[in-house]
Amino acid sequence: MKSNTKSSITLPSAELALVESLKKRLRAKSKVEVVRRGLYLLRDSVDREALRAQYAEASRRVRSSTLAELADLDALSSEGLTEE
Repeated sequence: MKSNTKSSITLPSAELALVESLKKRLRAKSKVEVVRRGLYLLRDSVDREALRAQYAEASRRVRSSTLAELADLDALSSEGLTEE
């Protein structure tokens, strides 16, 4: 059983020129490698956005309790200190 699957895509000339330009700049062995690297970068970017959204949601969920805890601790920050 083959592990690789063949696929073919047709690109407009401007996009093909971009792929060929990137192939030279990246010193990639093939146009497929350029596309593959682009797909991995896109996947990583989407993964980072999802993680960023999860952190924002977690922050939103605990924000009110965190502010309440900080307000409670604020009164203790100078406890035991004398003013000179």
